[in-house]
Amino acid sequence: MSRLSQLIERHWYQPRWWLTALLAPLEGLFALLAGLRRAGYRLGILRSQRLGVPVVVIGNINVGGVGKTPLTLGLLASLHQQGVRVGVISRGYGGSHAEPTLVLPESTPDEVGDEPLLLAASGAPVVVGRDRVAAGEHLLRLYPETQLILTDDGLQHYRLARTLEVVVLDGARGLGNGHLLPGGPLREPASRLASVDAVVVNGHGADLPLPADLPRFDMQLQCGMLQSLAQPDRYRPAGDFAGQPVIALAGIGHPERFFQTLQQQGFTLQQCLHFPDHHVFSAADLPGGDSPVIVTSKDAVKLRGVIHDAAQRARLWTLPVTAQLTPDLAGWLLSRLKIRHGR
Repeated sequence: MSRLSQLIERHWYQPRWWLTALLAPLEGLFALLAGLRRAGYRLGILRSQRLGVPVVVIGNINVGGVGKTPLTLGLLASLHQQGVRVGVISRGYGGSHAEPTLVLPESTPDEVGDEPLLLAASGAPVVVGRDRVAAGEHLLRLYPETQLILTDDGLQHYRLARTLEVVVLDGARGLGNGHLLPGGPLREPASRLASVDAVVVNGHGADLPLPADLPRFDMQLQCGMLQSLAQPDRYRPAGDFAGQPVIALAGIGHPERFFQTLQQQGFTLQQCLHFPDHHVFSAADLPGGDSPVIVTSKDAVKLRGVIHDAAQRARLWTLPVTAQLTPDLAGWLLSRLKIRHGR
């Protein structure tokens, strides 16, 4: 990330008046174009297309990692337990696919992106595609028994008509300085929250300006045991690493949350390595030495394919997290959609 990009991103959460003024013309242009596009769909000039089953968008109005993937995985687990046949469509950011593509066990991050591989590991069918309407149609052709489609991100992909919209917010960072890109972190103005169906707040911290009647669900990420990349059936509790310096490595939207989580788990962080979100890893990205390297599940998907040296691979450990939601979001969705359990 360039120094300018770092400066602008810091400005989003620690505003500088002069930078607000400097970025105002670009922010105004972004607001105009985004507003015209939304108006085009609202007035029927541009048309949304419906799929044959309910579609629930899991999205955000701001850039950066907010926890959409853990939330989607948590929903998939809950819906599966209740016998609901659910599929997922995703943009598949970073993948080389040109047409709608089913994510298979042998798919690679280069082909379908990193997050879809994590989602497909849940057992749900996942189709990636730049055109989410085409991706949804492809999923329904392959799995016509599907009762419900979750779309990972896609809040601003208005060509896909949606039944419900669920927005995820970072409890600590909130809406930042409240400005639109590039003057702030928002893809859409905060007023957009008045038109969504529910909000999920990941963690605690910021005083969020939420509409009073907007259903709110609180999400906490619970850490599991660390999993070895070299031996996927080998697990160790965090306590096994007590007193041992470790290296934290993350290529996600909000790496600071991951680093803080490791510290809260009692890890002694020798070094914190931050790469851009969806970073294409290589073996050279792994630091030298013999200290254990702790990574996110999302990064592990990519590192597994590029770290082939046995000794280096043995240093890598994944810290999985699961989403704990209060109250029950899956039950609320099924009630709103009138989907019966196991039917």
